[in-house]
Amino acid sequence: MSLNRRSFLGTGLALGAALSAPAVIGQARPRVVIVGGGAGGATAARYIAKDSGGAIDVVLIEPGKTYYTCFFSNLYLGGFRDFASIAHDYGRLASRYGINVIHDLAVDIDREARSVALASGHALGYDRLIVSPGIDFVDGAVPGWDLTVQNRMPHAWKAGSQTQLLKAQIEAMREGGVFCMVAPPDPYRCPPGPYERVSMVAHVLKDRNPTAKILIVDPKEKFSKQALFEEGWGRHYPGMIERVGPDFGAANVEVRPDSMEVVIDGTPEAVDVCNVIPAQKAGHIAGLAGLANDSGFCPIVPGTMQSRIDETIHVLGDATIAGDMPKSAFSANSQAKVAAMQVRAALTGARAFPAKYSNTCWSLIDTGDGVKVGASYQAAEDKIAKVDGFVSQTGEDAALRKATFEESLGWYAGITADIFG
Repeated sequence: MSLNRRSFLGTGLALGAALSAPAVIGQARPRVVIVGGGAGGATAARYIAKDSGGAIDVVLIEPGKTYYTCFFSNLYLGGFRDFASIAHDYGRLASRYGINVIHDLAVDIDREARSVALASGHALGYDRLIVSPGIDFVDGAVPGWDLTVQNRMPHAWKAGSQTQLLKAQIEAMREGGVFCMVAPPDPYRCPPGPYERVSMVAHVLKDRNPTAKILIVDPKEKFSKQALFEEGWGRHYPGMIERVGPDFGAANVEVRPDSMEVVIDGTPEAVDVCNVIPAQKAGHIAGLAGLANDSGFCPIVPGTMQSRIDETIHVLGDATIAGDMPKSAFSANSQAKVAAMQVRAALTGARAFPAKYSNTCWSLIDTGDGVKVGASYQAAEDKIAKVDGFVSQTGEDAALRKATFEESLGWYAGITADIFG
């Protein structure tokens, strides 16, 4: 299916028009507070404000005034986009949709009082709460690494200054140096993302530093679109990329930032750049609010995105246990529309339709060589379940791969407009 900005927005606009409800007259407006202004939170804010016709007071809490998309940040690393192209602000959400955008940090949620505490000292009451906090890293997941050493061994798994730092380190590598990625265990944000990143680093090194090597230290036996990536690496970057899996010690890894070493099953390897992507969990505020279980992520009701722990709260995106759906921006955007519909139904009496979800993840391997994987989903009793899916095939011709990449550009324009207005 070919996606562009017009078709992507058209689907959402038609759905919003069908579900719109008049404002409630003669009483105070109910308030929805949304914590997190990424693909899930910002989408939910826009759809609730747009489709409720002013009946709901929508408040979006997000500390950053500029949001840098983790999706497509790999293309910035590879030189296919500039940094400004992955930057988005919240001005349209405020000016066009009347959303109260508060640039502050949510530091606590009092579920009994239905109140969100902010770092500034203020508190906001809510009738419904949407929590879309993205991911944080599991403490001690990679021995030797924590946030205090992220400038020496960047994660760049939250886009922004970390992405710029990693790009600078790659471009400054000595001739014939080693770029190492410590890949994360399942589950994690954007399953194809680490391997697209390897592809983009290889694309840069092929031109700037062709004798350099890339080492992937991966605790997983397999990864998303593995056959497609490995085919592409063999075609575009022969001899440059080596992957060490758990059978060869990658399940036992530590890092030494001071000496720039990665220790694999007791054997030190000297590296020049080390991109450490640790194990992940739901963003910190979700844990503080008691919305996460022992997995570190948040269980949800598949048909509504409500927390299984508190029915007045909906949880979106990377923070959730979403069954068969991957942790991607497309998933978060899809889940946000379901949550927005359910919130409007609860607060204004608008009609709610059965939940439907979708996702596609595109990846660029080299110039004009794009691949994708995707699926549609529906709510089952115990999880969001895959209905059908598709994936690019090995051996596809160059014209199809180029068309797949161009489709991804249209998707990015469409989804960022859908998120930020």
